[in-house]
Amino acid sequence: MLPLAGCISVSPPDKPIEINLNVTIQQEVLVRLQRDVEQLIQQNPDAFPQQPQQPQQR
Repeated sequence: MLPLAGCISVSPPDKPIEINLNVTIQQEVLVRLQRDVEQLIQQNPDAFPQQPQQPQQR
């Protein structure tokens, strides 16, 4: 058998590792806002008159 030759070296990177955790939470905010608006409309039906919805034609 031949002996294995070689060397493995591990060294830290020159720059710090950056992990970007900017996450969009827009969907959650919109859902909460939509629920609040629906509740507001139900509590004040005279302030927000509803028009019958027309079926969408394709």
